[in-house]
Amino acid sequence: MPDTAARYPVAGAGLGLRRGLIDRLMAAPPAEVDFMEVAPENWIRVGGKLGRKFRFFTERYPFLIHGLSLSIGGPAPLNEALLRDIKSFMREHGIRFYSEHLSYCGDDGQLYDLMPIPFTEEAVHWVAGRIRRAQEILEQRIAVENVSYYAPADTSMSETEFTQAVLEEADCDLLLDINNIVVNGINHRYDPLDFMLAMPSERIRYFHVAGHYVEAEDLRIDTHGSAISDAVWDLLGAAYRHFGPVPTLLERDFNFPPLDELLGEVRRVRDLQASAPADGRVGEAAGG
Repeated sequence: MPDTAARYPVAGAGLGLRRGLIDRLMAAPPAEVDFMEVAPENWIRVGGKLGRKFRFFTERYPFLIHGLSLSIGGPAPLNEALLRDIKSFMREHGIRFYSEHLSYCGDDGQLYDLMPIPFTEEAVHWVAGRIRRAQEILEQRIAVENVSYYAPADTSMSETEFTQAVLEEADCDLLLDINNIVVNGINHRYDPLDFMLAMPSERIRYFHVAGHYVEAEDLRIDTHGSAISDAVWDLLGAAYRHFGPVPTLLERDFNFPPLDELLGEVRRVRDLQASAPADGRVGEAAGG
């Protein structure tokens, strides 16, 4: 696999570290996992036995963090205290990179769900300003992730146009979630490949893959609770052919299968990466 250190914060195939997996992974730290990721809100100021278990992994694997509650697109004042906690947490554990969802999750209170931002020019300016402020506090670039959504709040712009505009105005990076593209493509009737190919390669820092639930033929629910679908594997392969072997993290939040089955998905990611052209073929069509 080519050296991606200059372009990406990590390399290879990663696995989201979840508390339900910790003991099994500690018993035999998997060699096929190149890096890990957690939500910082679940680990900031966690000490004692659980904190020592977390340190076990941060001392063995490169780590990324993926935020759940900054509510970057929300109407409430930006939570700068959380950002300062995240900055300290990253320094404490040597964490390489921070990403957040391109969504919001609360106003006066926490909704515990990711809500779609209206696809409007006004929202672009609002969100981009908050991302720039977050980067100022953290003193580093962050990435935002394309999210799954079910009832768009405003479609004055397309999802593609909105995402591109936020990235450009905020001058931030992108965490490209391949599963979310498939889910949204089915739910909102657009071609997932077209959306993926429109994303700016120079801003992509890593990929997410996960499983989703088939509610109906025309409705998918982003759950992270099942095996990766064939459609997601196909789009991931197309992504590697187009962008090259971008670092990719497997998310699994519940319904954990036997560990070897879960790691089998990580190995499949590595196999796909190994067969991809070193630099992709950006600018060309890539079938899936």
